[in-house]
Amino acid sequence: MAARGHVQDPNDRRLRPIYDYLDNGNNKMAIQQADKLLKKHKDLHCAKVLKAIGLQRTGKQDEAFALAQEVAVLEPTDDNSLQALTILYREMHRPELVTKLYEAAVRKVPASEEYHSHLFMAYARVGEYKKMQQAGMALYKIVPKNPYYFWSVMSLVMQAISAQDEKLSQTMFLPLAERMVEKMVKEEKIEAEAEVQLYFMILERLGKYVEALEVVRGPLGEKLTSELQSRENKCMMLYRRLERWPECNALSSKLLLKNPDDWQFYLLYFDSLFHLIDQSWTPPQEGDHSAEGEVHASVSQTISFMEDRIATEEAKESKHLRGPYLARLELIRRLRERSCPEAQQLGEPLELMFQFFVKFGDKPCCITDLKIFLDLLAPDQHVQFINRLMEAVPLGSPGEDGFAFPGDTRALQRHLCVTQLSRGLGQQHLLNTEGKLGLIRELKAHYRHGLQFGKSCLKTELQFSDMYCLMAAHVYIDLWIETGDQSMLWQCLGLLEEGLSHSSSNAQFKLLLLLLYCRLGAFEPVVDLYSSLDAKHVQHDTIGYLLTRYAESLGQFAAASQSCNFSLRFFHSNQKDTSEYIIQAYKYGAFEKIPEFIAFRNRLNHSLHFAQVRTERMLLDLFLEADISSPLEESVKSMSLCPEEDDIPWDNLRDNRDLTVLVSWDPKDRQLNEEHQQRSLEDETLWLRLRSLTLRLIGCVSALNHPRATRNSEKTTENGVAAKPSSLQPLLSQLENTLNQATQFTEKQTQGQYPFLGPVASRLTQALSSGCCHCQLSSLQLPLHLQELETAGLDESTELQTQISNLFKSLAVQLQDILEKCKGDLIEVKDGQNKTQEFLLENLVYFVETVCIVLWVSNYCGSVLRPLKSSLQKKKKKKKEASSVTVPPVLSAYQEFSGSLQSLLNQALELIKSQELSLTALKLGELSLEGQTQSEAEGTFTKTAIDKVQSSYLRSLQEIGELLKKRADTLKSLKI
Repeated sequence: MAARGHVQDPNDRRLRPIYDYLDNGNNKMAIQQADKLLKKHKDLHCAKVLKAIGLQRTGKQDEAFALAQEVAVLEPTDDNSLQALTILYREMHRPELVTKLYEAAVRKVPASEEYHSHLFMAYARVGEYKKMQQAGMALYKIVPKNPYYFWSVMSLVMQAISAQDEKLSQTMFLPLAERMVEKMVKEEKIEAEAEVQLYFMILERLGKYVEALEVVRGPLGEKLTSELQSRENKCMMLYRRLERWPECNALSSKLLLKNPDDWQFYLLYFDSLFHLIDQSWTPPQEGDHSAEGEVHASVSQTISFMEDRIATEEAKESKHLRGPYLARLELIRRLRERSCPEAQQLGEPLELMFQFFVKFGDKPCCITDLKIFLDLLAPDQHVQFINRLMEAVPLGSPGEDGFAFPGDTRALQRHLCVTQLSRGLGQQHLLNTEGKLGLIRELKAHYRHGLQFGKSCLKTELQFSDMYCLMAAHVYIDLWIETGDQSMLWQCLGLLEEGLSHSSSNAQFKLLLLLLYCRLGAFEPVVDLYSSLDAKHVQHDTIGYLLTRYAESLGQFAAASQSCNFSLRFFHSNQKDTSEYIIQAYKYGAFEKIPEFIAFRNRLNHSLHFAQVRTERMLLDLFLEADISSPLEESVKSMSLCPEEDDIPWDNLRDNRDLTVLVSWDPKDRQLNEEHQQRSLEDETLWLRLRSLTLRLIGCVSALNHPRATRNSEKTTENGVAAKPSSLQPLLSQLENTLNQATQFTEKQTQGQYPFLGPVASRLTQALSSGCCHCQLSSLQLPLHLQELETAGLDESTELQTQISNLFKSLAVQLQDILEKCKGDLIEVKDGQNKTQEFLLENLVYFVETVCIVLWVSNYCGSVLRPLKSSLQKKKKKKKEASSVTVPPVLSAYQEFSGSLQSLLNQALELIKSQELSLTALKLGELSLEGQTQSEAEGTFTKTAIDKVQSSYLRSLQEIGELLKKRADTLKSLKI
């Protein structure tokens, strides 16, 4: 009998080759093998499903779905078929169908623990919390295991979290969950830490902090062992919520005795102290100060406590902890904020920071530690402080160039820290141009000297002196912003390219290069830089904006598609991935993580960046393909774009951009602040609104397009235009309002509104100044007038025809104006200096976009005017007096407009050609950059940077030119 257990199911053996083919990506062979098997064994359902998986992976979705449904209708209960169908439905992004499968399996095999748990997980994937609760309890009844019971409890908590009605959560779902756990507590059935964590979570959400505290401090709290100080941290959080400051103070001081380097407990200790002082708290006459022991309720007690911590550190011979020394500075800051004279007892900040530097100056963290306390120094102490620190930096004797260098990496780290602090205090910004150039020479000398210490570093490791190089680049940027001298920017690029050649993994070099190349309008080098950053997972949302903001606007359409795909792939996989995390959390009892995962998923679904990339991607596809490779209607249909529905969650949009990803040592007044962030969000949201409305209006125009078949004009009106006029007018009004808001917003802004290392400005200002937005709005208003004309007919509409004719003329003038703003050289050479005019590229892209929209609208106009013209000709033939009937003004205006469009596109193509020729003729690398004192090696890197910009401009012009040529070809279809 024992041997029989190992007999393999013959079906498994038969199916094995198909599984292997699918695993190896050989889908065609998998389909063939499945067909062979099905000829012999018609009832082998799993083979059918595996064939469906093969079909799905070769793009035959409809066939695959039909085949899968044949099996699903039979409600299979064999494991192979169920598993295969689950895989297929997941790949089809139809997880709701998996629930139907297992509901049927559970009905047929009601005692199966496996099918019940699969059903629970299937509900978890689609967020059916009520059904999850029922499935959990059904499972517990079959197999009374604690985890199943608590799955049901957690599903109740999730109903509470997701409920729209907060009252319902507090009065029904959470109290029921609490009662269910209490039942287990009374029966002493609580086994695992996860169950205690869940009980704590329920009490916390109910606001029952006292009861939660009893749980944590009672016998159940002993199970909280997975994290260090888990009980203490929970107690501390509850004391804060309950505003029990004596306990909070006593517990934090106790924990600081155990771990004097834990910063969060210092902050809690100080918070509680000042709350106690404000409440004039005094210890009770008898008994303990609090449930947690002795309380420090006066500044003098706190000062002596801090001095004891520092004395303990001083007594050590090595491995000093930074916490107590930094906590002393934090206490001085808080006492000064409250104007407490006791602040002086702790010492002079300058002296204390100097002592800290002596102890920890050779650690890279020293700069971030001291930077937050620089505001404790008076402005007149800044120079003295830096000079004092320099005394503690061991440098060798000055060389020929007058610079003294550190002898080892520890001394280098000290010198680097002082240099960074000097910038943080604004010392570098006070220098004049000569002083800044001198500083750059010094920083470069230190950078190159420091390279010797990193000769044995691996390729993936950073050089010890990289920060000198980065700081020199920042000083170059300061000079460029102040003087407008673009040679500073070229040298900055050269220096960063040099830095990257020695330290190929330095993300800060790459990010700054990426930003500078984009500012110069060169997108080509950016693609490789971004991919070498190897952005992972959520970084596509936090830093992806650096790439997608510039991709399309600089005319590199192929790279733009690629960069949008990068981001979108992450957002689309997030849905599937998060479901898996939630299921794992249920399996392993990590209940407190489940709401976090769901909040994370929502945060990504509501991401501003996601909405922007999705909108830009659809627009880009339309600009590149619609009416070139397929008609506009088909392109819109393939995107499942529904103009009537706005799928952007405007009220819940989340700005997930990391605006501090670039290192900055600038003083506070030059750094990014909340106002900048708020303004940037408003800027980006307005631009997204404009683009989203434009996209939806293009969708409306595509829906208006007449069927190609010739019909009577009455019928055409019935079936074509009048079918969907509804959404066009309201969307046009919204676009007009948004444009007015955008104009007001940009008028308030000044140039250089954000710090250079802060958020990049959206495309809004440039788009408005190019004139493309108003031109697009004018063109999108045409279909409304043509609908009226079609209803009225040519005979009764003289005034309307004049109005439409004027609109055509106005459109031609507006397009000409946009084109005028594209004229000029992308790189100007004056007095041996190269100055870029990258805005010309962006204006060209706006011109092309506007031309695309105007062509789509004109195409629609043609489809309305053609039948009107032919019916007019029929009338003429009947009357046989053709010569005396004048051509209606709207028809001649349209033909004139088509001609002017042709001429405009020819002008644009000529302009692009001349820009390409002048760029190619420039021998930029050979031009001397005026005022340059670069060595040959530096010159080579600067030349590389200039070449990259030149090559990128040529690539952009080429792609814009190609798209315009394709558009010019579609003009032929406009004739009526």
